[in-house]
Amino acid sequence: MAYDRMKVEVAAPFGETVERVRTALAEQGFGVLTEIDVTATLRAKLGAEMEDYLILGACNPPLAHRALETDRSIGLLLPCNVVVRSAGDRTVVQVLDPQSMVDLTRLEALKPVADEAAARLQAALASLA
Repeated sequence: MAYDRMKVEVAAPFGETVERVRTALAEQGFGVLTEIDVTATLRAKLGAEMEDYLILGACNPPLAHRALETDRSIGLLLPCNVVVRSAGDRTVVQVLDPQSMVDLTRLEALKPVADEAAARLQAALASLA
């Protein structure tokens, strides 16, 4: 997996970048199903402090449906995780490469779905740069 191709650094504040990520995902047909504020959770549960760190669970319903029709167990790898985190004066946005579905399951039938999801997610990342 190529992590660098699924990552972009943005010269914008965290909050602004989160909103831009939501918009970029929506433009590619993804909705945000889940949101985990890692910073707030670690603060509340452990008293630990860390930079702004958010995990968004993004889903493109037609692609998810195609993947689930191929293998019902693929739900273990859904939705697509998108991390938005502060890194000094920049914000990093990373997406788990959908090809991991193919890599982990070894189901070649998932490749077209993973290819389309990856292309859409890369387009979303590119729009942030």
